[in-house]
Formats: sequence, structure tokens, C-alpha cells
Amino acid sequence: MPVRNAEVAEILEKLADLLAIKGENQFRIRAYRNAARTISGLQSGVRELVEREEDLSDYQGIGKAIAEKIVEIVETGTLSQLEELTRDLPEGLLDLLRIPELGPRRVKELYEELGITSMDALASALENGRVRELEGFGEKLEQSLLSQVRSMRDREEERRLLLPAAEEVAEEMVAYLKKHGDVKRIAVAGSYRRRKETVGDLDILVVAGGGSAGGAAAGGGIMDVFTGHEDVRRVSMKGETRSSVVLRSGVQIDLRLLEAESYGSALQYFTGSKEHNIAVRRVAQEQGLKVSEYGIFRGDEQVAGAGEEEMYTTLGLAWVPPELRENRGEVEAAREGSLPELVTMEDIRGDLHSHTNASDGSFTLEEMAEAAQARGYEYLAVSDHSKSLTVARGLDEDRLARQIDEIAELNESFDGFRLLRSIEVDILDDGRLDLSDEILARLDLVICSIHSGLNKTEEKQTERIIRAMDNPHCSIIGHPTGRLLGSRDAYPVNMQRLLEAAAERGVSFEINAQPERLDLRDEDAHAARELGIRISIATDAHAPANLGFMRYGVDQARRAWLRATDVLNTRPWSELGPLLKRG
Repeated sequence: MPVRNAEVAEILEKLADLLAIKGENQFRIRAYRNAARTISGLQSGVRELVEREEDLSDYQGIGKAIAEKIVEIVETGTLSQLEELTRDLPEGLLDLLRIPELGPRRVKELYEELGITSMDALASALENGRVRELEGFGEKLEQSLLSQVRSMRDREEERRLLLPAAEEVAEEMVAYLKKHGDVKRIAVAGSYRRRKETVGDLDILVVAGGGSAGGAAAGGGIMDVFTGHEDVRRVSMKGETRSSVVLRSGVQIDLRLLEAESYGSALQYFTGSKEHNIAVRRVAQEQGLKVSEYGIFRGDEQVAGAGEEEMYTTLGLAWVPPELRENRGEVEAAREGSLPELVTMEDIRGDLHSHTNASDGSFTLEEMAEAAQARGYEYLAVSDHSKSLTVARGLDEDRLARQIDEIAELNESFDGFRLLRSIEVDILDDGRLDLSDEILARLDLVICSIHSGLNKTEEKQTERIIRAMDNPHCSIIGHPTGRLLGSRDAYPVNMQRLLEAAAERGVSFEINAQPERLDLRDEDAHAARELGIRISIATDAHAPANLGFMRYGVDQARRAWLRATDVLNTRPWSELGPLLKRG
């Protein structure tokens, strides 16, 4: 039975959550969360590592005891310790922890005092006014919780995967089809190929056998291979050229078997958004041509279709990168030859947001520096939390001053690499920053972020962030809307006002590459680019493996039309340093 990295990490997170509800030792809980972060960031599949009998405790953040539990998960698909906990504590309590204002202590109180064990039970208690009677809750919190529950229910109507989870499913299925089917060409199209923040169904396109649909079906039996995958829970449809299955995780995958001469046209058609394809079709119609998933036709004659690039060049268009195919002006730019040269991973020289075990990270300064150097980076900003975020053991002025000295000492030992002195400083309720100007002046850059007071009105939240930008030490606004994909909506802000204020003050914005954030949104990052605001693509890494999230941030930047020159951390430190200092 396939066990993917995301599934292993999810089980470890569930275990940590239930232990937190029970009030277990915080260090033990943190160890499970650290291991989950490490597993999430692995480039290799944990199942393959176990099959090769690799010692998982060699990976940073995974101890011997937890390594044994990971092996148990891979071999059995479950964890006995988690099953024991769920016999004592209903697993439905985990859903409650997804609500931003409910931590383990409050969930435990709701369970013990009101018997609430599920989202539905919580909604009923909130609607009936029972929750406000509990100490520490009250009517205001009750109404806020009810709004959040309703919002979460709306989001859950459509199941969508974060990009890393979608990648695991897609890459595993592609590898399986290549191994067991007579595959000549294969690609995953749709929103996955456009690198959207979340992915619904997966569309896989295949040319098999002799290159024709009939020959492939007869020779390779690709549809039998596909529907016979051990992870398939239900076959929704099976035909000669198209089949659809639902995996045990609930993910739907459609497989389309293509003629070789239509592979490029199908790839173009099934990659672009509906609106993009309509815009392309209009261009074809102007030239007396017809475009479909089968090719470009002049009357009954096919004039293009085997290759995707020729689908554009035949129409007098430049090839449009998949990330741009949303009908946001890319077809016009392709006609005019003005498409941007998009930023790539090869352009990235460093990471401007990371955490160590000084706050809520998992590893030391030295370990994070080693991991960054292993990726070929020239610099890494150490941006631990500031003091008001007590849950993350945020740094006060004295602890930050000691860290600054540690970084200076470490930098003397590096050749061609440097740790940047930084902080992720909290923006307080009134817009002031959480640390003194004196200590902030000693840093290379200051990331200003909101972690509390998420329910303010749009006007108050906007003014709060603008006031933070008024501080001359504010370099970058971190995860600017506070969203968590699938679990927390963005807090309300007037983004246009924020961007205009940032442009006036020389403040940069962050694309936080954590897959559950990807914040800024692509549309907002594009608007920032138009105003000349520079963007930091940063991982917010809490463990060395998390530095690998950079590629998701680059995906988001490409969807925003960003070039290397629009991104701060494509520059060497000699150029970047002056850009980060205002005035």
C-alpha cells in the first residue's frame, strides 16, 4: 500500500496534536512536529528510504524512536500509538485544532466541559450560545469562532491538494505508468502544470504503444495498468481513450490516451485555463483556423498539433509558459513579443527568511547555514520570531543581541557565504514593531509580520500595516495576508493601499514559499511588480529540508509574471545589502 511523505507527516502531526490536547510534555510534542517538517521537505520518498533500509535517524530532526514509528507507518499504513490515543480522545478533535483561535487548551476544555468532539458539534454549540458560558470564551469569541467554522465548511465543499501533496500523487502515478505501461510520452496537465497553489483533479496525458490511440490500447494495455493501480479505490470510468479513477485519498485522476500527432495540442488544451483557451481560439478564428484538443485545422487539414510550441507559433504567438495561461494578458503579450523572461530556481542566490531553535525552528544556526551552503546559496537570513510571539519563544532585545554576536563569529568561518542578521518582528496591534529601533538598526534586514489580531476590520488592519512600514527599519512585509490555504482565510486588507504605501516607502513584500501559505497571492505579486515593488521569495524554513520549498515560491512568482530583476534574492549580497537598507 503506497504511503507518501505527506501522509506520514500528517500522522506525526496528528499524534503531536492529540498529545498537546492531553497536555503531554512540550519537548516530546515538538519532536514529532520537527520530524513531520523533515519528512515533508524530503526530496526522496520515505517509502523508498524504508525499503532500502536506510537509517532515518540520520536525517536531521528524526530521532531513533521516531524513526521506528515512521517505519511502522510505512509498513502498516498506520501508527499503533495514534490508534491508542484516538481510543482515548476522539479524532474529530483534530479538526477543531484547524480553527486559528482554538489551541489545544481550548479544545480540551470544549471536549471536557461540553462534550464537543467534532466540527458539527462545535457549530451547534456556538449557534445555541453554549460556548460563551465557558470561562475564557465569551460572546465575542463565540461569534468569531462561528464565522470561522462556517468559512471552513465552505472551503471543504471542494477537495483540493497543496502542491507538494499533488506532486507526490502525480509523480508516483507517472513513474508507475512508465514502469508498467508502454508509454512513449507522458505529462501531467491542468492546474497542476500551471502551478496553482492548490490542485483539484489530476489530468495525465499519454502517448503509448505505436503512438496511436488504437495501437496503444491494443499493445500496451495502458488503461488496464492505470485502473489496476493498488491505490485505486474506485474506477469511475474506463474506456479505450479515457479512464477516470478515485484514489483511496479521495484524489481523482483522469488519464487520456492520445494520438502522437495530437499530443502537443492536447497538452496545450488541457493545461490552459478555460479563459486562456478561449483567447487562443479567438486568435485562430481571426486567421480562418480552428483550434481544438486534436490540433489546429484549416478546414479538414491538420496544420499543427504534434508539438505544443507549434500550437502557438502557427498562430503567430510566442510560446506561453504554462504558469501564465490564465488569460491575464499573456495572449496579447505573446502576439506582441513582450512576454517576460520569468524568474527560475537557477536565479535564486539565497533565502531571506528562516528560523532556528532560538525560537520555533528545529535546528541551530550552524545546521541551517550548512543546509543553505549545500544548496549553493550565497546567504541565508536568520529571522527568528520576536518576543511578543511567546508560543514560538520569541527573542527579546538581549537574546537577539547575543544571536547577532553568534552570527558575526560564524561568518568569520565561512568562505563565500554569510548568515544575514534578521528578525521576523511582530507588528503589534497599533502598528508599532515589537522590538526597539536600537536593536533593529543592528540588523541586515527586518521582516515585519502579523501573527495576532487577525480579525480587525479592513481599515484597521490596513492602517496597522502601513504604520509598521513607516518605521525606517521595516525591510519586508512577511506573509502579507496571513492566509493558510485550506484552513484560514486571509485577513481583510486593502491591498492596493498597502502596495502604494510600500512603493512610496521603498518597502518590499514577501512571497512566503511555505506551501500552505504561498502568500502573496499571484495577482497581488503581479500588482506589486507593476508598481516597482521588489519581492522576496523566501521559505520561512523551520528546518533544513524546508529550504526546498523555494521552488514553490518561484512557481508563485512565475505565475505573477516576475522576472529575476523583480526579485530581491536573485542578487549577490553586494547588490542586495544596499537595497534592504532604506533611506
